Amino acid sequence: MSTYFSDARRRAQRQRPSSPARHSQSNSCSRLLDKLLHWSERSRRRAAFRDLADDPHLLDDIGLTKQQAMDEVDKSFWR
Repeated sequence: MSTYFSDARRRAQRQRPSSPARHSQSNSCSRLLDKLLHWSERSRRRAAFRDLADDPHLLDDIGLTKQQAMDEVDKSFWR
């Protein structure tokens, strides 16, 4: 067992540090994923407003008018 771990440690030490291009690419992918998740959350939230728009009691609970809820529903997911 100790041979396995010592071999793995040696291999890890021999690996080159990540290049700046690879690091930048990783950040780009991370930012894109964050953006997609943010857009998805907006879309879900706006679908919930669409469901709430027909119930005046629920709208009153969250402090919105039907028009305000519909204005939010009509927005694009990227805005």
